[in-house]
Amino acid sequence: MATDVAEQPGTPASSDDTGTNAPDAAESILAMRERIDEIDNALIALWQERASLSQQVGATRLASGGTRLVLSREREIVERFRSALGADGTQLALLILRAGRGPL
Repeated sequence: MATDVAEQPGTPASSDDTGTNAPDAAESILAMRERIDEIDNALIALWQERASLSQQVGATRLASGGTRLVLSREREIVERFRSALGADGTQLALLILRAGRGPL
């Protein structure tokens, strides 16, 4: 079975894997990508945890006779993300809110 060059310790990755033929740059790129993958995995886990908690909040609120949504809370969240991340933060906040409560 063939093994990717990037998987063999001490063997530089090919430009197909990293976009460069410079061994030092390729090694750095692979290390950074590994860290990016770790961050992505953490983001996915946090996303799932947040969505679950948000769904529990909504279910608890409805079960106690409350409203489906608290728009002031949603506005706070959108503003927090917008302030920190700009326009992309607004879009991210809307996706996060939707994951927790479903579409409006």
